[in-house]
Amino acid sequence: LAALRAARAPRARAPAAPRASARGALRVTALRNFDYPEAILFDCDGVLCETERDGHRTTFNMTFKEQGLAHEWGVEQYGELLKIGGGKERMTHYFNSCADVEPFKSMYPEDNDERKAWIKSLHLRKTELFLEVVQAGKLPLRPGVARLVKEALDNGAQVAICSTSNEKAVTGIRDKMLPEFAEKIQVFAGDIVEKKKPAPDVYVLAAKTLGVDPARCVVIEDTRIGMLAGKAAGMRVCVTKSIYSEDEDFSGADAVFDCIGDAGDERFKFDELTTPGAYW
Repeated sequence: LAALRAARAPRARAPAAPRASARGALRVTALRNFDYPEAILFDCDGVLCETERDGHRTTFNMTFKEQGLAHEWGVEQYGELLKIGGGKERMTHYFNSCADVEPFKSMYPEDNDERKAWIKSLHLRKTELFLEVVQAGKLPLRPGVARLVKEALDNGAQVAICSTSNEKAVTGIRDKMLPEFAEKIQVFAGDIVEKKKPAPDVYVLAAKTLGVDPARCVVIEDTRIGMLAGKAAGMRVCVTKSIYSEDEDFSGADAVFDCIGDAGDERFKFDELTTPGAYW
């Protein structure tokens, strides 16, 4: 009886071997893009465009001049100030470092709501001037940005921009420089989170809002504080060095490049950002 039951029991099937096509090539059936990124999250300044030196720095200086303030940020000095994430925070840090002169000497000597409101108004004016520079087309995209955005969207990944800069400034760059993709690129910027980079908050928020797994997000950053933010969010980080970040320590990054690279001169492609893949 036991022998009869064993004979009637269904046999386990061996895994099907790959089939050969008429041309002799193997045809393999597999899940598509199972290990591809679910989202590519770009920083803005220094990643999409080289905005810092000839965009943000110059319009900060224009704003100071309009206000009658005797301050002008030099190229090297601004590089140091970029270690402070966020424009309002950057101005506050700087003015605190020279509190023996205006505006913190007598105009706004106390760290109160009045001072914060004035800094905010200063930053809003600076953003208006910056958008004029953007609309004039003076800040072109860095090599490969548009290509990588298209590759990501074509492969079903989501794309977003995560920045400490003012939301209007970031949206202006997106709309001006990536108009064909703008409706598909969500912006997370400015004061959307309380803690700015190197805190991971903006990247954590982006992943939650987009409904993607942080472990399957790839961040494109250009600074150490941005890299630290992406890694703290549990994401892969590719660094594309910019003018101001050339000598920064990127030892914690997953990959470091000089740029993304246009077609024919690519440093990396979307299909190389798989896990496991070419870089991790």
